[in-house]
Amino acid sequence: MKIGGTTALPFAQDAAYRMLQHPAVLCRCMPGCESLEKTGEDEYAMRMKMVLAAISGKFDGKVRITEQQPPSQFRLHVEGAGKIGFMNGSGLITLTPAEAGCSLQFDGEVQVGGTIASVGQRLMETTARMLIKRFFDKLATEAVTSAA
Repeated sequence: MKIGGTTALPFAQDAAYRMLQHPAVLCRCMPGCESLEKTGEDEYAMRMKMVLAAISGKFDGKVRITEQQPPSQFRLHVEGAGKIGFMNGSGLITLTPAEAGCSLQFDGEVQVGGTIASVGQRLMETTARMLIKRFFDKLATEAVTSAA
């Protein structure tokens, strides 16, 4: 499944870049994330709970950051598995300055398998869009909180 879009962030490009690579900020912003711990250079162990329709379960996985070009772009790789299935994804995050902060564009692809994939493509796409929106809404709140 392909995912992509653009969103405006209420803070400068360099601040957005730093926040998007800070494990504590990412953990607070990612829906269902229970922990994100550094395991190596630009690599993290992740534990999260996924709820999709009537299916829910915990995932253990990894997050890696590659192709870094501060403060304009990086690639995020996420993989996880649990009793209800697996997911693997990769996306390119691009930040550009904008009048009221910065603009973030993301383009990626996600594969899912197991029980979680049985809910159907349409529900998966709707849920992915909802989770992405929640992430960026929470990230914007983080910016306001850290500025206070």
